[in-house]
Amino acid sequence: MNYILLPWKPELVLTGTSIMGINPETGKFCSHVDHWDSIKNNNYFSFEGLSDVINQLGIDKTPNLQSPTYQIMKRTANYEVRKYRPFVVVETDSDKLSGSTGFNAVTGYVFGNNSTKEKIPMTTPVFTQTFDSEMSKVSIQIFLPSNKAMTSLPDPDPDGEAIRLRKVEGGIAAVAKFSGNPTEDVVREKEKALRSSILKDGLSPKMGCLLARYNYLDQTWSFMMRNEVLIWLEDFALD
Repeated sequence: MNYILLPWKPELVLTGTSIMGINPETGKFCSHVDHWDSIKNNNYFSFEGLSDVINQLGIDKTPNLQSPTYQIMKRTANYEVRKYRPFVVVETDSDKLSGSTGFNAVTGYVFGNNSTKEKIPMTTPVFTQTFDSEMSKVSIQIFLPSNKAMTSLPDPDPDGEAIRLRKVEGGIAAVAKFSGNPTEDVVREKEKALRSSILKDGLSPKMGCLLARYNYLDQTWSFMMRNEVLIWLEDFALD
């Protein structure tokens, strides 16, 4: 849900279980206890719970553009587990997770540098993805609007830079949010921490990761930037 009392309307995400007690004599509810996945102290008034809510009220600036569709299945203290629907990206090779090499090529496709000169609405975020544990192969990607199927998209311009269209099958991902300037050292540290948390919780991460950048560096203060590291999971089941 969005906290509408604040002008930037931050999203509050709380997952867990609710236990309702029923009075056997009256058949009415007599107690209600929530257990949040993101905290350990689930007492009626928990400073840990209050801190968890306050931490979610921070300012981040997410552009009002279409993004991949997902459902939050669980939110822990360190990451969210999301179920993504399939989507299509235009991508090309890049140099590193925090890099921008290839960005002009993929945005050029969106802005009309394609076989039919069609201009496609801009979306967010910009993804960079590694496919191996050494992070030796990187691609930069732009998510294409969900009303665009692979068969309805124009082909890349054969005389332009080497870009390609690819369908991402979606699935389950663990996602860690962070603000600030996503430098290479910061991103690698976030990926390492996220992978460690996933393994500690008994989940099976796939190789590689994605960095999602929702903002332009020259248009957004660093403390307002929305960045995410995503790691696809082999499987996931709610407790």
